[in-house]
Amino acid sequence: MNSSSMARAIPVVCVLALSSACAVVKSARVSDDWEKVDRDRVKRLVIVTQPDPAGDPQVGAMWSALAARRVDLRRSFIIKDKLHLPAGQPVDCKALCTDGIEGVLWLKPEVHKQGEGVEAQLEGHLFRCVDLAEVWTATAGGSWDTRDDQLTQTIADYTDEFGPSVTPFVVASYRILHATLDTLPDPVLSEADKDDKIEYAQ
Repeated sequence: MNSSSMARAIPVVCVLALSSACAVVKSARVSDDWEKVDRDRVKRLVIVTQPDPAGDPQVGAMWSALAARRVDLRRSFIIKDKLHLPAGQPVDCKALCTDGIEGVLWLKPEVHKQGEGVEAQLEGHLFRCVDLAEVWTATAGGSWDTRDDQLTQTIADYTDEFGPSVTPFVVASYRILHATLDTLPDPVLSEADKDDKIEYAQ
């Protein structure tokens, strides 16, 4: 995959949870041509999580759903599809750039249990489909308890949706994804794009 220059850096941020854990966004960069070029043409995305966090396809499905909902809520991107892939299966961004897809948001997590908690690392990459250049990238990492008084209902909701195997991973997944995805740039939508976003609301 080609990569464009990533000249504009976003300050490192630290998001505190009630568990006193810290989601550290170690780096986040947007390509220097985003404002002039990409914000008007990279709007419709497919999200792919690969590999499945903790080697569990249900956790992978949860990650892509969490990511899609966060991006849909906090940014103007239109999420056209979301998927997850196991370790060892190549991510073919070119193949994912089907008609109507303008970018691929690839989340590359490492997640595992550690004692009574969960440790998570994340690389995020946004590739534009026209030439597969990278227009955003971020890295993050942290550790969290499996319980969080702020997220009791969220844990229950995602357990109901994806099954009990995801329960220990909800807090860490939620915290690291929200912190990382909030560093994404924002596209500019036309009125027709806004209608499309409503249709594909997560």
